[in-house]
Amino acid sequence: MSCCPKCTGNQSPRSRFVTFLLSLLIFCGFGGVHRIYAGKVITGIIQFCTVGGFVIWQVIDMMLIVLGCFEDKEGKTI
Repeated sequence: MSCCPKCTGNQSPRSRFVTFLLSLLIFCGFGGVHRIYAGKVITGIIQFCTVGGFVIWQVIDMMLIVLGCFEDKEGKTI
């Protein structure tokens, strides 16, 4: 599991910018929407029901997205 998209060569067709914008919806009370977009539906619903995992999980995901380390359901880097 590499955190470098250039090293993996396994880039997701999903947009990192869109994923980040969706992760910002935590401030509107919609945590987890970015995970649903990435294909991680179950964890997205859990995050939604727990308000982004009590915001902590959401903030960690936001950092991973910004760093280019967030992966979609297939394990491809977004």
